[in-house]
Amino acid sequence: MEGWKRWSAPVAAIALTMPAYAYQYATVGTAQSQAFPGAQFEQIQPRVWKAVAGGRVVGYFFLDHVIGKHLYIDYSVALTADGRVQRVEILTYRESYGYEVANASWLSQFVGKNSSSALSVGQDIRNISGATLSSHHVTEGVKRVLAYHASHFR
Repeated sequence: MEGWKRWSAPVAAIALTMPAYAYQYATVGTAQSQAFPGAQFEQIQPRVWKAVAGGRVVGYFFLDHVIGKHLYIDYSVALTADGRVQRVEILTYRESYGYEVANASWLSQFVGKNSSSALSVGQDIRNISGATLSSHHVTEGVKRVLAYHASHFR
């Protein structure tokens, strides 16, 4: 086998198995400005920003990721200064199905929740058929962000 053919066949096989369906819904900057219009952001920890408007803290912005079924889902959680969810946004979804977790109507279920909220799929958060793992994992991620905020910023 010629040299280039010997090396190109394995590379082609790997390229064919790589997912080509990642979808970026928003950037970090876009998600921040939608969550806290007009606010300035001060990074206070890796992947955590404080939103300041009018000289006072109006909230916190967290960037996180969870596993969908096989691949990462990048998402953000915007919390009010008192620790209630203001907005959850899917930034990048890499799975070939289950992308319904990025729908605004599903994500709006988190608004108003805090660290003492149950946040359980099938109870106060609807499951999405075909996106069961993504639904559970995003919900668990939001719950983790709320617990982190409660233990570090209150």
